[in-house]
Parts: sequence; C-alpha cells; structure tokens
Amino acid sequence: MNVATDRRPSSGVATVLASSRPLSWVNTAFPFGAAYLLFGGGLDVAFWLGCLWFLVPYNLLMYGLNDVFDYESDLRNPRKGGVEGVVLDRSLHRLTLWSAILVNVPFVAVLLLLGSALSAAVLAVSVFAVVAYSAPVLRFKERPFLDSLTSSTHFVSPAVFGLALAAARGGETTLETEVVAALVGFFLWGVGSHAFGAVQDVRADREAAIGSVGTVMGARVTTWFALGAYLAAGLVLLATGWPAMLSAALVLPYVANVAPYLGITDDDCERANAGWRRFLWLNFLTGFLVTQLIIFAVLR
Repeated sequence: MNVATDRRPSSGVATVLASSRPLSWVNTAFPFGAAYLLFGGGLDVAFWLGCLWFLVPYNLLMYGLNDVFDYESDLRNPRKGGVEGVVLDRSLHRLTLWSAILVNVPFVAVLLLLGSALSAAVLAVSVFAVVAYSAPVLRFKERPFLDSLTSSTHFVSPAVFGLALAAARGGETTLETEVVAALVGFFLWGVGSHAFGAVQDVRADREAAIGSVGTVMGARVTTWFALGAYLAAGLVLLATGWPAMLSAALVLPYVANVAPYLGITDDDCERANAGWRRFLWLNFLTGFLVTQLIIFAVLR
C-alpha cells in the first residue's frame, strides 16, 4: 500500500473536501463578511454568496490546486495527512481540479455581475493569486518572498473584495486612513505567518530543490523575519484609531508563538511544526476577539 493511500480519507469525495482545509475555511470567509458589513453592505444576496464562496469553493481552489501540484513533495512530507493537508492519490487529481473549477465558476460569475469594475479587478487579483501560487510555470510558492506576499494576498484580498463589493452596492465609496492601516496590518500579519510556516520545511524543501522564503534566509533568520512582520503589523494597527487600535494587541500571541524558535537552526527546523500547529488554532481565538472588537466598535 502506498503512502498516499495510507493517509487519505476513506472516499474520493471526502478527500477532495478535505483538500480544501476545513480548519481554515473561516480565515477567508470572515474577512470578506466583516469588511462587507462594516463598509455599508447588508445581509443581501451578495453577502451570503460571497461568504459561501470564500468559505468553501475558494479554499478548494486554493488548497486543492496545491495538493495536486505538490503531490510528489507531499508524499515525502510527514506533516501531510491531517489538518495540515491531505495527500491526494493520483486517481483523484482530475476530480479535484474539475471540482475546484466547476464549483468556483458560478460564484465568480455571479459576484462579477453583482459588483463593479473595481470589485471585478480585485476579484481577478484574488483568483490569480490563488492559481499562481501553485499552478505549473507560475509557481509563486517557489519564488522566495513572492511566496509570502502571495500567500498573504490569499487572506487579505477577500477583505478588499468585501470593501469593493459593498461600495458597488451602495456602501462607503472612500477608504479612510484607518481602513488602509487595518488592511496593511493584516497583510503584514499574513506575510509573517507564511514565513513562519516555511521554517518547518527548510530542510525538506532544500532536499527537494524547492525554493521558499525559508530556504533563502534559513530557519533562524526566517523566524526573526516572521517576528518582525508581526511587530510591524502591530505598529501599523495602532494607526487604526480607537477602538480598532486595540487589535494591535492581537499580534502579541503570535509573537509569543514564534519566540521559542528564534534560536532554531536548519538542522532542527522541523520542531517549528509545534508552533505552526498552535498557530492554526490560535487563529480561532484571534477571530473571536476580532469579532468582539467589531461588535464593540459598532455598538459604542
């Protein structure tokens, strides 16, 4: 029995669904929904379609493509097979690709019709970033530093699209400095998070001749880079004004999460996986606290 068979769910449908990383669904749906409502959108068809698209189809496109085109390296990666990604058997690659395309096209088409030229441009950037990260030839995930920038775009672009779509449907039409600061802070958080995620794979990626922000800088420098990105995010978030500036404190748990690995070396980079697993669950706590902060800001 091969490795891929050992580590896949019991059915093809379950495997394809698992490839969308259910644990991370909320990480893209929440930014869209929150931005859409805060920028003047309502609980209309655009809101529900956008939330549903960013919840599942978007993640299937993002992670499904990754699992198909990273198959060979995933076979050798002991992290794969759980919350950090399935190993797709070759027999499921075609099903995964077609599923990703077919479930995304209707949502993208309707959201284009519901929006404006600006929201369409943002949507195009978002979809391109998702495809370019893993697709052959482009493979932004193997281009150091561009990998972190693209990964962060995956999570910030839903929020930007939410703003643009809300504006197209009668919401706010101007971006305040506070909103820009929130988006920049979010983007820096995403850059740091991707960089820290790359630390655990430094040795494996080098052995497989895969480039990344981690392979270029090494495990220790990359961890410090992630720490710097988190701290920069916190400083930028201080410019969002009261009470949104309280969100700056939310980077502190991430700083604490990477701190134990500041002395890590390439030879023991795999131990950063424990921190990465904490990061995955830490996002739920952060999401809860952001929700409370939004409610407080709206009701005050």
